[in-house]
Amino acid sequence: MNKAITQGLVLMPPPFVAGLDLWSREDGAPGQGSYDNVATAAFVPADQDFGGCLELMKTTSVQKLRCFQQIPYLPGMYLRVTTRVKAISGALPAVRIAGWAGNSAGANVASAAQQGPSVQLTGYGKAVTISAIIGSGNRAGVNMSWGLAPVFGHFGLDLTGATGGVVRIEDFTIEDVTSVFHDEMFNWVDVRDYGAIGDGVSDDRAAFEAADTAANGKTVIVSPGNYYIGSHLTFDNPVKFEGVITMPDAMRLACTRNYDLDTYAAAFGSELTGFKKALQALFYFTDHNMLDLGGRRIELTEPLDIAALSGLSSFTQRRVMSNGTLVALASAAWGLTTATATATYAPSNVYDLTGVSNIGTIPVGALVTGTGVGREVYVRSKNTATNTLTLSQPLWGGAGTRSYSFTRFKYMLDFSGFSNISRFEMHNIEFSCGSLASAVFLGDTGAVMVMNDCAFNQPKDRAISSKGTGCQDLHVDRCLFYSSEEGLLVQDRSSVAINTNANDVKIRNNRASRFAHFAVVAGQSTVFVGNHFFGGDGADVGVRKAGVVLTYPNSKTYFTGNYIDNSFIELSNEHDAFPDFSSEYTFGAVTITGNIFICQHCAPWFAYIVVTPRGPGHSISGLNVTSNVFSARQGNIDRVDNVDTSYASLSYTSFKNINFRDNSFNGVVTRSLSPLYLEHVQSTASTTWTVDTAGQLPFAGRARNLVSVVAEGAITTASGAVQWVTPYCEVEQSTGAQSVNLKWPVAVKGRVQATIRCDNPA
Repeated sequence: MNKAITQGLVLMPPPFVAGLDLWSREDGAPGQGSYDNVATAAFVPADQDFGGCLELMKTTSVQKLRCFQQIPYLPGMYLRVTTRVKAISGALPAVRIAGWAGNSAGANVASAAQQGPSVQLTGYGKAVTISAIIGSGNRAGVNMSWGLAPVFGHFGLDLTGATGGVVRIEDFTIEDVTSVFHDEMFNWVDVRDYGAIGDGVSDDRAAFEAADTAANGKTVIVSPGNYYIGSHLTFDNPVKFEGVITMPDAMRLACTRNYDLDTYAAAFGSELTGFKKALQALFYFTDHNMLDLGGRRIELTEPLDIAALSGLSSFTQRRVMSNGTLVALASAAWGLTTATATATYAPSNVYDLTGVSNIGTIPVGALVTGTGVGREVYVRSKNTATNTLTLSQPLWGGAGTRSYSFTRFKYMLDFSGFSNISRFEMHNIEFSCGSLASAVFLGDTGAVMVMNDCAFNQPKDRAISSKGTGCQDLHVDRCLFYSSEEGLLVQDRSSVAINTNANDVKIRNNRASRFAHFAVVAGQSTVFVGNHFFGGDGADVGVRKAGVVLTYPNSKTYFTGNYIDNSFIELSNEHDAFPDFSSEYTFGAVTITGNIFICQHCAPWFAYIVVTPRGPGHSISGLNVTSNVFSARQGNIDRVDNVDTSYASLSYTSFKNINFRDNSFNGVVTRSLSPLYLEHVQSTASTTWTVDTAGQLPFAGRARNLVSVVAEGAITTASGAVQWVTPYCEVEQSTGAQSVNLKWPVAVKGRVQATIRCDNPA
């Protein structure tokens, strides 16, 4: 396109015959000096080579010549500036095309190259052509790259070298040569020009590879047709699919310059197939570590076995999938696989079920249920030859031979086939499970799997689940969990948002509604920060389940800033093959601080912190419950803490380091504090004052220690005589050992402030 014609742009500078006042001795800016009436410059009307031309003596080290006219320049435009120069006498200078680049404010764009290549004149009387191309891109053939900032230029030339020489300069020509470069810029190669047939049968891989090699930066066009590609194919250049390709499942397509879902969907003529192939390529070199789904919706009719899709059993490099929706469509492939078998469990082999009948029908990854089995125990692996199943967790009460049930959930993204999968991240992905499928099943081992800003919408059974230690250092942040059991009563729900087996899990700033459990956590060093999880229903006096279950007794876990709504925190040891206490760490190493606990329409025995020992002899050591708000509405609750004695009770005499303080209570009949500050008023003189804690120590614990007792006012006899005496104490008195006796040397009465603890020093 000639822009000078089609857009009315005036590209040509004035001829010298129009006057030397139109030509600058400097940069061409308004007000600068011209060559008019300059003794060393003159217009020559009839040069034998040039016709009218400018004769100029070189008097400075860099002799500038610029037109005052502003020659327009547009992004994407390429201009060729040309003139001819010949030496007449004196020293022979070098000559170069030059220009002054101006932006829309009239200022010079210093980043623009403003001198062309230099040409040395070598003789007299010979016309030498001087030329340069100015353009926005730093491309082959462009002498002066200006970028996008300039909007005009003052063009001309520079004379450099020795002074004193005289030259003659022909009128300048400026041409629009944009079309020359655009032919290169938008050029392409077609795979059919390199032998591709496109009949869906012939292997066109060699032709595709030849076209990609020839492209050299151009776009490879896959013109309409159905192309069979029999082996791995990598495009090193941009590619556009007008036709479609088919490949064996194990073969990969790597589009290194178009790694996006749109390209892969176009390549395979199917969004689902394109997604699978793009995800497959993500595990290999594609010049990218992120698959951006572009906000698109991908419909799944079956679980995706990611290990099988990738052809790998281990992968530990960071990869990211982001920005899209996966939707489960109704299909028989989502149906649960179930089995029942008898097996033998010996606590000495804590992770094994042996002598398993029907082992061939039991799938790896199945949930195990039965007598003595804790929550969220999975089949981690199986050995058909020895009829042995390896479990994700020990069984707390399964010694002997009995019947077990096995249920294999179906997951939209199933990573469980990886022996090790680490550092795979999902950002801004919605799993629209539609009550048909579960969402994500983690690998057997691995670390630092990340799920940020994801939505898990109506998972049928599980949202994020782990059958092994692939949940090590799992990060779940700012995710939304919507249960498929919203309309069920709490006691009828079975779904779980998250289960983990390994350590160092971070669960932060999530929201989960009406699952049976928000999280069942078997590892240690877990962080719960800023989550909102609730599990209520519409019943007038409703049953409630644990929002979070910690199955390792000494869990080193903290809860900070959570909103715990109509559910509770449960401390359990249900994954202990030897649940009776025996010289081990017991329940504790838990910090619960700065949380909001709320419930409504609950039975009065509901509590927010529940300890459920599976065997006798356990106690609590290292529990800090501080600065929380405990609130009950539409009916009071008895207390906020409780021991579930369905299996065993606690050893209250072994409590250590329990701090229950600075909490707020609303709608709670008995408040729990340790240290407990009590005011005791003795109205009748007695040698024994019984200070009753009235169940206010945590878990209605025993009055183990009297930390201090201070008289408020005088201690007097019955007749009013002041006594300067100090009592000694007897702890763990009365029913339940919940009282302290103050023993005085004489019968006295009065008022004291007492501080009592339920524990011994740590």
